Amino acid sequence: MTGRDPEEHGRAATPLELLFDLTFVVAVGTAASHFAEMLAEGHAGQAVTAFVMAMFAISVAWISFTWFASAFGTDDWLDRVLTMVQMMGVVVFALGLPAFFHSVDVGDHLELRVMVIGYVVMRVAMISQWWRAAQESPTFRHVGRANIRWTVIAQIGWTVLAFVPGLPLGVAFPAFLVLGALELLLPVLTQGEAGGTPWHPHHIAERYSLFAIITLGEGVVGTVASSGDLLGGVDGMDWSIDAIAVVVAGVGLTFAMWWVYFATPFGDILIHRRKRGYLFGYGHIPLYIGIAGAGAGLHVAGLQLEHHSKLGEPAVVASLAVPVGLYLLMVYLLHTLLLSATDRLHLLLISLTLAVLVAAVLLSAAGVALSVCLLVVMLAPFVTVVGYETVGHRHQRAMLAGLTAEG
Repeated sequence: MTGRDPEEHGRAATPLELLFDLTFVVAVGTAASHFAEMLAEGHAGQAVTAFVMAMFAISVAWISFTWFASAFGTDDWLDRVLTMVQMMGVVVFALGLPAFFHSVDVGDHLELRVMVIGYVVMRVAMISQWWRAAQESPTFRHVGRANIRWTVIAQIGWTVLAFVPGLPLGVAFPAFLVLGALELLLPVLTQGEAGGTPWHPHHIAERYSLFAIITLGEGVVGTVASSGDLLGGVDGMDWSIDAIAVVVAGVGLTFAMWWVYFATPFGDILIHRRKRGYLFGYGHIPLYIGIAGAGAGLHVAGLQLEHHSKLGEPAVVASLAVPVGLYLLMVYLLHTLLLSATDRLHLLLISLTLAVLVAAVLLSAAGVALSVCLLVVMLAPFVTVVGYETVGHRHQRAMLAGLTAEG
């Protein structure tokens, strides 16, 4: 474990990494499902709080593994065994999510014990990996030891937060924020942002795109959850207008969000903006929250159409429009910050996108059918798709050419 070549030709995600990602399908799906159910019950504040906290923890755990694997992954027997241990930790973490959401909903304490036990399992394996890298790679010994030290400190903090009995929410929430900030600072404290290990730009970009696909899968799950009970008849062949609209809106929205993400060549950008790896890495957290939240929003829409929701229809449309807007804003923001370049076309496209999302909510408030409003939300990411395919790709090519010349 001496460090991978950051310029290795043809570097791609390994089958081990893809297997590891499958455990996060469960975690993201569980968080999105409970988020949708709490929203449908009308507990919007508690639902958003619990979902953001859960997705933050999920994303940080995945990021920790991914950047290490990009720099040091050997795929030998010991690396595989330690990865398996981390997968067990992710599953335990996911099993703790229902109790966590319930505790936030009830509002008397934060139930983090099972989640933190899962984190302990993951972190024990991760510390073992860093210990191995520190022992076998003298070049990165300091980085390895620093990661061990700060990871242990952070984990002690989480354990205290989870297992101190009777901790009031007025203390628990600020403590969560402080420990969350420490998690975000770990790369800075241990390796100078993201420049202290030999991570591979295209490999990292591919890994993040694969996790984006995992979270986009919640859009498909949300579509099925939304339309399944809308099919009438004993054979399920009596399709209603609402069922057809939900399927079109759900699949169309998921596909357009995928199209938008993959329009940006993050790997090519990171080659020239290696020092902005930290921004790229953690800047994706709100982006992933937006994607998974959109899947949950589709689920809420289905609950509304099945008369299992206590929300008004404008609130239901907003539960989908807000995460879609967050996702699209983060794509544009990452593009701008990583390239250090603004584009008037981008300002026009994001303005039109937000106008479409606002229009969908206003149409619902005016009494337009929910199925129609979902189709309007679906059009929002297609504003970017059309803009990119007609004009934007030339603007992006010019930006990349300037980046290459600058490099």
